[in-house]
Amino acid sequence: MLTYTLDRAAPVSLYEQLYRCIKADVIRGALTEGEKLPSKRALAGHLEISVVTVENAYDQLAAEGYIRSEEKRGYFVCPVEGAARPAAVAPSPTELREPEQRRWFLDFVTNATAAEYFPFDTWARLMRRTILEKSTDLLRSTPSTGALELRQAIAAWLRAFRGLSVSPSQIILGAGTESLYSLLIRLLGRGKCYAVEDPGYGKIAQIYDSDGVAVRRIGLDGAGLSVEALRRSGADVVHISPSHHYPTGIVMPVGRRQELLRWAGEREGRYVLEDDYDSEFRFVGRPIPTLFSADEQGRVIYLNTFSKTIAPSIRVSYMILPPRLLGEYRRRLGFYACPVSSFEQYTLAAFLAQGHYEHHLNRMKTRYHQKRDTVIAAIRAGLPRSEIMEQDAGLHFLVRLDTALPDDELQRRAAAKGLRLALLSDYHSDPRQAPPHVLVVNYSGIQTERLAEGLRRLNDILEGNDHV
Repeated sequence: MLTYTLDRAAPVSLYEQLYRCIKADVIRGALTEGEKLPSKRALAGHLEISVVTVENAYDQLAAEGYIRSEEKRGYFVCPVEGAARPAAVAPSPTELREPEQRRWFLDFVTNATAAEYFPFDTWARLMRRTILEKSTDLLRSTPSTGALELRQAIAAWLRAFRGLSVSPSQIILGAGTESLYSLLIRLLGRGKCYAVEDPGYGKIAQIYDSDGVAVRRIGLDGAGLSVEALRRSGADVVHISPSHHYPTGIVMPVGRRQELLRWAGEREGRYVLEDDYDSEFRFVGRPIPTLFSADEQGRVIYLNTFSKTIAPSIRVSYMILPPRLLGEYRRRLGFYACPVSSFEQYTLAAFLAQGHYEHHLNRMKTRYHQKRDTVIAAIRAGLPRSEIMEQDAGLHFLVRLDTALPDDELQRRAAAKGLRLALLSDYHSDPRQAPPHVLVVNYSGIQTERLAEGLRRLNDILEGNDHV
């Protein structure tokens, strides 16, 4: 008779426990091919459980092919090869546990939006109005490219503040720029070779790698991505951030931009992906003209997001396709549903069209300018031998630290003190090619009230007084 210990207090049902026990015995050979199982009534009496519990377990085993039922004879073990049908391994508690987010005393890496910066009152009012005025539209699916109202509002904003004259039909909405990168791979082709900046924002290369396309990492010089190296790489598509390169802060000059456009026009099928991710936060002079606006051959695809200017949780990004790609997009990818909630789309459309976005952006620029200056002043006082660099690079800047510690050791010691650091070497495919000891300061999420103490801890490390 089969004997198993079943736990009535366990979160798993009795029939599930019995099913797993018998299945395990079949797989490991304790129950052999052709062996007859006890009758449902006999096994239920032996284990002191209900007949229904045994019946449910037997039915599941029979459905999966571990046992078979023969009329008026009973249940018999089926032939099962252990190697072909390994036992299912339940995930361990560690695997089921959500990864814990470490709480840092001071985080120089994460660009977060402070709660007091978000226009909650305005956003809530627009959401209520959206429910009242767009109740019917909210229950319908939007076009694959996104709600027309939002695309019209984006086109009007770009015309007024970025000097871009585009049709709403050229604008494609996405749930974050990552989703747009994957769409572009499907549009432009997996057979193409994609180039990215090196150093650069690592997630871009990771997305291309995960989509199974060839990726080339192209080095930079003082003017940005090297077009000479780009030619040697054999790439067909290049992903760049010419207005505010991350993390170096380089602004690509007009001569290099013209050279890049010439490269794109030299061969059919070449394209430039212009990632304009935080160009709105330029504190000196006018916004840098886009590469898209200078393109006369239809080889530049423009990408931007509201995650930086409003909040990371506003997962609304967009791309602008040149007219030459619109027909191809509709033919090949027009069946995709727009991944952005229609509720969020109509709310954002009103936020833009009614002037709230412009007001919010002007307020944020003032606040971030003030915060940047506060952080820089604190660093100059707390790290007196450091050198501030690229302070006009949007929501980050660089600091050259005075230390002989290798970058990885510096980060290890800082982490032990509750400080999260990003160094320029983290953004190079080969860290040995990076200038050492250059800290990348993403300042929008820094808690200024902790800054003096955090810098004191960092200075102790630089001075060798941390005793780690």
